[in-house]
Amino acid sequence: MAKKAKDVEESAEGGEEKKSRLPSKKVMIMAVAGLLAVGAGGGGYWFFFKRGKGDAAQMAQADGRPGAAARKAAFMDLPEMTVNLAAGAGQTDRQQFLRMKIALEVAEQKVVADIQPMMPRIVDTFQVYMRELRPQDLEGSSGVYRLKEELIRRVNVAVYPQKVDAVLFKELMVQ
Repeated sequence: MAKKAKDVEESAEGGEEKKSRLPSKKVMIMAVAGLLAVGAGGGGYWFFFKRGKGDAAQMAQADGRPGAAARKAAFMDLPEMTVNLAAGAGQTDRQQFLRMKIALEVAEQKVVADIQPMMPRIVDTFQVYMRELRPQDLEGSSGVYRLKEELIRRVNVAVYPQKVDAVLFKELMVQ
């Protein structure tokens, strides 16, 4: 009997240990959840209220366009160019042409004055490259994007040490 009473006492103590551990896990989970809620609230406050003050000042400087950097760009128009395209696969007798009007975007007006004497080199570089294009090279937005990136690369090589920020298509037509 004494053994049974001892077993009952141990099982009662073991049950108390389990009961005392269970609330501590609940308390820990609630504490972690509380910390996460406070962290999320603080992050949300910073994101929506503190960070936004600097962005509003930047937007005002950037002519009201969201996400635009505060800078003054200058643009330089190139003469209209028409080139014949290389014959594509399966093309026999019909010649196709590419007509483009392009503007170059530079950082400031002073750079336009520096680039102006190099205009014949820029036009030559563009025409040599574009005469090798096939009509398939210009299909879809990805083809036009590749053309734009290649023209930016070539114009920057031609005008070095000056830098052109972007090539902008004013007109792009394949006939």
